[in-house]
Amino acid sequence: MDKFKKCSFCGHRWRSREDFLQDAATDMIGYQINFDNLHLGFFLFNHLTCGTTLGLAAGLFSDLYEGPIYKQRKTGTEKCPEYCLHENQLEPCPEECECAYVRQIIQTIRQWPKIG
Repeated sequence: MDKFKKCSFCGHRWRSREDFLQDAATDMIGYQINFDNLHLGFFLFNHLTCGTTLGLAAGLFSDLYEGPIYKQRKTGTEKCPEYCLHENQLEPCPEECECAYVRQIIQTIRQWPKIG
């Protein structure tokens, strides 16, 4: 891939997803869910160099998860911790919910080793 992402403010380019994730100047700050299609939700990152917030489709990271993907959503039930309803809540979901695998991808991204 020639270009994975370009910063909309300063023009910095990341050649690959790995370059983006390992860059110490990128910091995950949120997740905007799309309940109709979880791959179309957005992971939000701050580009610390210029202060811009970058949104990347969650589907770009779906291969980082290996595990069960549950068919039923628990949103609105008494068991749901409602993490997906709060953009800056990045904790893993303890429920067997359709959305839980995305929350696990968030953990993988947050633990990605940074360089620089």
